[in-house]
This record gives sequence, C-alpha cells and structure tokens, in this order.
Amino acid sequence: MNKGELTKEVAAACGISQSEAGKAVDAVFDTIARSVKKRQQVAIAGFGTFVAKTRNAREGRNPATKEVIKIPEKTSVAFKPASVLKDI
Repeated sequence: MNKGELTKEVAAACGISQSEAGKAVDAVFDTIARSVKKRQQVAIAGFGTFVAKTRNAREGRNPATKEVIKIPEKTSVAFKPASVLKDI
C-alpha cells in the first residue's frame, strides 16, 4: 500500500473527501517526523513506537579497493511494533 492508497482508505473509512484525508495523513506523518527529529519517542497504542537511534562511527572497507574508510555516526528512525500488531 502506498500513500495514495492509504489516503483513499482513510477517506472511505471516515466519510470525508480524499483531499481532507490527504491533509490528515500528511499531518500525521509530519508530526511523527518532527517529533523523532527532536529525539522524542512517538508511541501509538496498539500500533507501535517510533524512536530515533544513533549508530556509532565505525571503520568499513571499500569492497572494490579494499581501502579502509571511516563511516561517520548516523541517526536513523527505528520502529518497534506493538504486540497487537505483531500478532496480526
């Protein structure tokens, strides 16, 4: 399912236009993204938790040249599904 299909499903479930549903879906995604960027945990009961995780800097190898390279620290988003979602 992509964002457009999700918007159609939300519109049908709520009895609203696709335009309004699109704004609602965008608002939810934007709110989650802003919160995680601020390092806040976003927990949605019955669905799961979004959290920012930092991977430490490390050394790696260029597979073509076998040269050692430094991989910088990186922050990414992790999702932990709720047990209800896992059971589905």
